Amino acid sequence: MKTLTSTKACADCIHWNSSDEGEGECRRHAPQMIAFEVDDEVVLESRFPMTAAEDWCGDFEPGT
Repeated sequence: MKTLTSTKACADCIHWNSSDEGEGECRRHAPQMIAFEVDDEVVLESRFPMTAAEDWCGDFEPGT
């Protein structure tokens, strides 16, 4: 018995924007606010989540 398996990885998703070899931004939802500390100051920015090309989630939609 053969099992047909399809990969639903970020690299194949319509919402994924490749930014570097092997990683990119998930643009499924609006950018998220993040806070981080730089030289004893807190900086707030909004960014899309970064994912690896082989990551996956339940919101996958095949790209064209």
